[in-house]
Amino acid sequence: MSTAGLRILLAASLLLGSTAFAQPQELRSATVQRGAQLGASHHEGVVEAVRQTLLTAQVAGAVQEITVQVGDSVRAGQVLLRLDARAAEQTASASAAQVRAAQAVEQEAERELARQRQLLEADYISQAAFDRAEARYKAARAEAAALRAAAEASRTQSDFYVLRAPYDGVVSAIPVSLGDMAMPGRPLLTLYDPTALRVSVQVPQAIAASAPAELSARLELAGLDTSVTPRRVQWLPSVDPTTHTVELRLELPAELRVLPGTFARARLNLTGESDRLYIPRTAVLRRAELTAVYVLDAQQRPRLRQVRLGPQQGDQVEVLSGLVAGERVALDPLAAGQLK
Repeated sequence: MSTAGLRILLAASLLLGSTAFAQPQELRSATVQRGAQLGASHHEGVVEAVRQTLLTAQVAGAVQEITVQVGDSVRAGQVLLRLDARAAEQTASASAAQVRAAQAVEQEAERELARQRQLLEADYISQAAFDRAEARYKAARAEAAALRAAAEASRTQSDFYVLRAPYDGVVSAIPVSLGDMAMPGRPLLTLYDPTALRVSVQVPQAIAASAPAELSARLELAGLDTSVTPRRVQWLPSVDPTTHTVELRLELPAELRVLPGTFARARLNLTGESDRLYIPRTAVLRRAELTAVYVLDAQQRPRLRQVRLGPQQGDQVEVLSGLVAGERVALDPLAAGQLK
């Protein structure tokens, strides 16, 4: 071969060599990330009142007066409903009369005891006579105390015929009408606190397990043009054995005014730092029983490595073993296989 031919062959070899080393550098790759973004999850829920009270009857009686209507705002201690309490009031009046009579007997016994003490000091009566007077006074005092307790119980019983608001709230339901017979345990009125509302959603157990400790969320409520950030997020520490879901409660801001039962949609941002490793699912090469990726070395040359993968989260897949954080993997395993 001539000298010119050798020069041409050498130039071609150098050109091919430079191209072979340049191609691996152009290979698209991605970094193995720790705690990669898991995306967002949407769940439907409903607005409910944190404080909602179902007022029921404690005694039997006809509904005599209803002082509020559904939708009214009431103050704590305000009278909401009255039952017919005439029999209870008469019983209370009779008990009060018995108390007054017992107090009169007690006062007379006390005065008699004072006279008997003076006679005893002057030696006009015996000690036994004074002891009998003292016993009559103590018996009268005990009877008066018992009647006072019975009268107090009667007054307390009469208070059961009047229903009052336990806190500031809004009347949401009145399932009775004037003249209805109220029995112990029968619902008479429903009241809720409009400043303490929350959204309750049922989240699948698998999603709840992958949620970060500091979960951020946004709420979309029917009738509102903008989304709302809950002021507090709480997972209930139990799983529904039927649906395999976990209840998530998201408290609404106190100034927000919505009605219990309103439809809501919660957007959960499942993003957070963790010890889990993630790679793009396009980097995974599957051949029969082999699951592997091409890892780029320091010279950007692809090296096939077997890995064990976990569940997929959107475009990312969890790596259980075979990789460490910071390594780079080829996004096109077929192209990497041709360049190794």
